[in-house]
Amino acid sequence: MRAIVLTEKDNVATAVENLSAGAEVRVSVGTKELVVKLVNAIQFGHKFALKGISQGGEVIKYGEVMGKAATDIAPGEHVHVHNVESQRGRGDLAVKGGGQ
Repeated sequence: MRAIVLTEKDNVATAVENLSAGAEVRVSVGTKELVVKLVNAIQFGHKFALKGISQGGEVIKYGEVMGKAATDIAPGEHVHVHNVESQRGRGDLAVKGGGQ
């Protein structure tokens, strides 16, 4: 096992070892098995896309939305701070009102 996916909702996998660009990585997604060819080298603990994620689309890891794609993300592409906007702790997204 070179990468893990915890739920069928996930659209990213997490590398459990350093992976080279161009490597074909086999992952289990529920009862299915996927083979993803990596666009970029992926470091241990980092994520890569299992399928294309359109700009503004949800990035889902462990069955939870962890952010929105800041750009289009191709299958096998590194998913990290350069192409994902976190939606947590974003005061600029909070609704203003109530004199606060």
